[in-house]
Amino acid sequence: MNKKYPLPPFTLETAKQKIQIAEDAWNSQNPEKISSAYTLDSEWRNRSTFVNGREEIIKFLTDKWKKEFDYKLKKEYWAHSKNRIAVRFEYEYRNKDGKWFRAYGNENWEFDENGLMEKRYASINDLEICESDRYL
Repeated sequence: MNKKYPLPPFTLETAKQKIQIAEDAWNSQNPEKISSAYTLDSEWRNRSTFVNGREEIIKFLTDKWKKEFDYKLKKEYWAHSKNRIAVRFEYEYRNKDGKWFRAYGNENWEFDENGLMEKRYASINDLEICESDRYL
């Protein structure tokens, strides 16, 4: 079984390391790389969309970045326990019409003993912004 360090149980330091690894992976916009951090049967809720397993994760992310251009994400530590991490995040992107958005949200993550994410629940809201209001 593949392991993704750091492994649970998390300390404050290792939770923050895990968050930075996730942020870097998502900013790569590489669906295959990102999906490798999740269990084969990982469960997601992303807004009102439910995604199950790596294959669906790859498809979901591939489709996402066909609509969200110049994507830039920042994640911040919120809380953690033994095998769970909660983050606050925001990201900015441009749509096909050239309009800019900032998305805000929270994610709750649960990991297996190998450091792979089993569950990811994301609540996200989008706000249209002017290009001059971008800061990411």
